[in-house]
Amino acid sequence: MTERLRYSMVVQWSDEDQAYLVTLPEWEGRVFNPVTHGESYEDAIRQAHEALAALVSSARQHNEPLPMPQIIASTA
Repeated sequence: MTERLRYSMVVQWSDEDQAYLVTLPEWEGRVFNPVTHGESYEDAIRQAHEALAALVSSARQHNEPLPMPQIIASTA
C-alpha cells in the first residue's frame, strides 16, 4: 500500500477470542466489525492495514464514496 490512509483503527484484546480484534469506526455500516484480528498487536495492525487497503480499493472500483476520516482537532 503506497497511499497514506487516514482512517481510525481500534485495537482491543479479547479474552474470549484470545486475539487482538480490530474495528474500523469510519467503515461501520459498510463492514461487520471487528474487521480483522491477530495473535499479536503487530499482527492485528498489519492485517488491519491490508483490510483497509482492500476496502478502499473495492469502494473505488465500484465508484462508491469513501467515508470521511475522523479528524482530531488540535488543542493548541
